[in-house]
Amino acid sequence: MASEAVAKAFEAIDAAVAMLRHEVAESGCGSPSDSDPLAVVADGCLDILAGIARAEARIAALKAEAAATYADSARSAAPLYIPVQAQEMAIAAEVGCVLAIGDRAAGALLEQSYALSTSLPRTLAALQAGTVSWQHARVMVNETATLDRDAAKALEAHFLDADAPNPACGCPAGEMPAYRFRRKARTWRERHHPDSIEKRHAKGVEDRCLEFTPEQDGMARMSAYLPADQAAAIWNRITAIARGLQDPQEDRTLTQLRADVFAAAALRSDSGCTRCRNSIGSSGTGARAGAPGLADIPTPRAEVLITVPIFSLLGVTEEPAMLDGYGPIPASMARDLVANGADSFHRVLVDPRDGAPLEIGRTSYRLTKAMRNWLRMRDGKCPFPGCSNHSLDNEADHLLAWHHGGTTGISNLGQPCRRHHSLKHASGWKPTPATKNEPPGWVSPSGRKYKSEHQDWEPPHWPPSLGPRAGEGHRPGPYPPTSTGSRGTVDYVQMPPSAGEDCLRAYLGAR
Repeated sequence: MASEAVAKAFEAIDAAVAMLRHEVAESGCGSPSDSDPLAVVADGCLDILAGIARAEARIAALKAEAAATYADSARSAAPLYIPVQAQEMAIAAEVGCVLAIGDRAAGALLEQSYALSTSLPRTLAALQAGTVSWQHARVMVNETATLDRDAAKALEAHFLDADAPNPACGCPAGEMPAYRFRRKARTWRERHHPDSIEKRHAKGVEDRCLEFTPEQDGMARMSAYLPADQAAAIWNRITAIARGLQDPQEDRTLTQLRADVFAAAALRSDSGCTRCRNSIGSSGTGARAGAPGLADIPTPRAEVLITVPIFSLLGVTEEPAMLDGYGPIPASMARDLVANGADSFHRVLVDPRDGAPLEIGRTSYRLTKAMRNWLRMRDGKCPFPGCSNHSLDNEADHLLAWHHGGTTGISNLGQPCRRHHSLKHASGWKPTPATKNEPPGWVSPSGRKYKSEHQDWEPPHWPPSLGPRAGEGHRPGPYPPTSTGSRGTVDYVQMPPSAGEDCLRAYLGAR
């Protein structure tokens, strides 16, 4: 009976898919009564695509549930004399054969299905509801794999529970591409990991390496596993040099120029070998004769923002800092960059009361520069949904054009990349209003609205010794409880100031 019911269910699914295919095929004919038949066709196809995405997620949830249930039943039915390892191999082999995938892929599917069915109930429920995709669910499984149950539950709730104490802001997890969600989930995981980031970073430094991988067609790939500050500085420096080489006569792309700059810098000998020095202008397809070598152009200043909680910078807490374009870094790394003359890095202090930026490094006073840095802090990247173009590559743009009455203020500025800046002016895509803390979303030509993701700012941690003194009243942010056990929020103005505010005022006054 069960098999008959399953067969009928899949027959119904097949019939529904056939009906939708017919709808897509026939939609090109439109209806004579429609005022804009092409718009009706477009809307119909977009509705079908949205429905397919939800259906794929629900099927993926069913697939995970079926795999986990099969594995449990197979383990229970296996004879006692069969070793556990042999049981797991047999289960993976069976699943692999049914799905026509390899043993490794089948094993990964079983592990992910087990995690979803036992440890990540909110993720499985979102998958069943069609609000997140299988790719998003895999990200959640991977990011919680090394966390204990409480930490995994907190990460899951942050992104999937609107009633959580500190829910994620901006674009919902399921409405951003999975690779962007992976970045946000990793950032939150680093901030709230039960193990110190300093300890985990020290282990990572020990594992640093440079790898060489042969590829096809006479090519090879090199990759370096480095501390984040070094990797970010190298990338931004190479990008800045490559941009300096671009001109109307240069036919190499920015990506090709980056590769040529990297090769020329790595191969240049101490004696300044002419072949290596000029390889940036002679290597690669389409390089023009006489192009400047690496030694022939001025070295630009690559800029990186580091957002540092004030107490972390002072060394009284070990809360992670945020490296622009990367994510959380150890507090010790941020202190070293700020203290040891790393002038490429702009220090950004944040208010210990609510996490809002206090000021951007004292080296920049012009309004346009400060506003540009504020936009980079607010957005972190191009605000178009799914775009990962780094904020360093983008330019400020008026959301409401100046000649239409738009002002030059943070709330009327976005920083789209060149591609999406062109999309705004050459198509029906339009940005929505922004705020000081949230980048603009977008409205498509079909009228659909898409939210832009943005960074989740969190109030920094206060060290216990600098918490509010007894009798001071309540304060905003995640302050330690007073002697009476109270927590809460009131004014920013405090009389008398706490020990923490005394410390903060003394530090800022000395700058």
